[in-house]
Amino acid sequence: MLTEDLQKEIYFPYSKIRDIQTDMISDVYNAVKSKKHIIMHAPTGIGKTIAVLAPALSIAMKNNLTIFFLTSRQTQHRIVIDTLRQIKQKFNINFEAADVIGKKWMCLQKGVEAMANSSFHEYCKSLRDESKCDFYLNTRKPNLQPTVNAKLAIEELRITGPCHVQNIVEQGKKGKLCPYELATLTASNAKVIIADYYYIFNSSIRDSFLIKINKKLENLILIVDEAHNLPNRIRELLTQKTSSIIIENAKKEARKYGYDETVENLEIVENALFEIGKDIDSEGIISKNDLVDAVSKSKSYNDIAAELLFIGEDIRDKQKKSFVLGIAKFLEAWLGSDIGFGRILSKTMERNKLRASLTYRCLDPSLAAKEVIEKSYSTILMSGTLTPTTMYSDILGFHEVIEKEYKSPFPKKNRLNLIIPKTTTKFVERNNRQYGEIAGICSDIANLIDGNAAIFFPSYELMENISMHLKCSKPVFREKQISTKQEKESLLSAFKSHKDKGAVLLGTSTGSFGEGIDMPNVLKAVIIVGLPLEKPDVEKRLLIEYYDDKFGKGFEYGYVLPAITKCLQNAGRCIRSETDKGAIIFLDERYAWKNYYSCFPEDWEIEVSEDYRGVLKEFFGNTNK
Repeated sequence: MLTEDLQKEIYFPYSKIRDIQTDMISDVYNAVKSKKHIIMHAPTGIGKTIAVLAPALSIAMKNNLTIFFLTSRQTQHRIVIDTLRQIKQKFNINFEAADVIGKKWMCLQKGVEAMANSSFHEYCKSLRDESKCDFYLNTRKPNLQPTVNAKLAIEELRITGPCHVQNIVEQGKKGKLCPYELATLTASNAKVIIADYYYIFNSSIRDSFLIKINKKLENLILIVDEAHNLPNRIRELLTQKTSSIIIENAKKEARKYGYDETVENLEIVENALFEIGKDIDSEGIISKNDLVDAVSKSKSYNDIAAELLFIGEDIRDKQKKSFVLGIAKFLEAWLGSDIGFGRILSKTMERNKLRASLTYRCLDPSLAAKEVIEKSYSTILMSGTLTPTTMYSDILGFHEVIEKEYKSPFPKKNRLNLIIPKTTTKFVERNNRQYGEIAGICSDIANLIDGNAAIFFPSYELMENISMHLKCSKPVFREKQISTKQEKESLLSAFKSHKDKGAVLLGTSTGSFGEGIDMPNVLKAVIIVGLPLEKPDVEKRLLIEYYDDKFGKGFEYGYVLPAITKCLQNAGRCIRSETDKGAIIFLDERYAWKNYYSCFPEDWEIEVSEDYRGVLKEFFGNTNK
């Protein structure tokens, strides 16, 4: 409950606080004040950002703490900055904020966009160490203090701020200054820092960044937005890969610069890769020693890794990127722990040539998250799809945490949740007859409703196979597997322009439009076709086995619940405001099975019916009165 005293204390810039926001504000305030952690499942479109920022900023200002607002979406960066501006304006309080994205994407050096992240960071360091970056030299003195021009730029940003990262980049271009260094100089005095997950959950980046801005993890309030993505993001951060294709490119690179011994070293690694995979059909699990022993038959594993590292750095300095360096980094990472990791070898035939790849796959995100959570002042996880909260507490390594699930504040009469148990996308039942039946139901629904509909499929392949049978009377917009940001925005804009007469958007559950887009008053229906279960490959089986051993919930944590989370994200595109009215339809017989049905939030009150026409006509008839 939000008391009158607490309402005066927090920095809430808007005239009206929703009922659900009062609960969230109070829960966040009490958790942070008590130095506790909290996991919050809260439906989309209710104003989570301000409900968390308002109380957290109040405590940060009083206790000399810093807020790290972690998000992977640039649109959310802008929302946070805009919210902070409103707070600053209404309450006339003096605080600074810093907006930071990946250093590579802020860099003004030509050609760095094409570099791998690891290569870029090494390249950036070498330019700084050798005083070859004019942008850096114009920004920081040899003693690391800001130059006069940098101070002037920072003061301008402070006066006009809080500023979005693009404003910082433009300021850098104007003064031939390093935008990243400007951002870090701003961050040193900032009360709020908006950044990507890896600024905190990648240990090497975190340690160097916090030293640079003179902050300590113990004094940070961490707000993790869209936190359902955090486990996978951490797994990817800690995963290393290489392949025979990369080795081939590395050999070409070495020959180009005349490094004959390097070519020989790479051939040893390449031969070892194929040797350990000779008894594997398509993919299989191998051990650390399998690779080390195979390489060591020809030459010391450590010597090869060291020599490739030395030559790779030299090549990177000459051409900004290096495949040789990538191989060296992989060989170094391969010697890491087996605990929480799996080692997978995969083989494919491409253009009549055998290809092989090795993956050192992280299975346990708590390896990176647990230390961060335990050391931080307070960690707040929030998302519209953090159910069950217990799963996230388990897999991220929380010791003690407050778990909260908030119900949607939007009128229940405005949303229909419907399972149609008539078809399936189960792999063994995929055929043209099934595709035709699925397409027929989707076409019926799209033609029946008065407005726009979005249809999400488990994969691009299924989308293509089913869409061939669609018979919609409305324009159909199709998500492409590869497209630029501008192309995506243009497609979405064109789709929105049809909201009065109606159109159909086809996308995938894990694609650009499946989560993160906001279309209030645009969609009348969302159809989720099939279950977006991941392929039960070796990697997925390792994850299931790992979570079975650790929690006794391998199938749920490793397979079922991640798929349901994707479905809920797709569903969240429909109802974005109090005035939105729409139907969320789950089209697959498996959704009605107990093990899947039980995964939906309790307050959804999902209806199961094959008579979808009757249910939809009744729903839209009632809501249009």
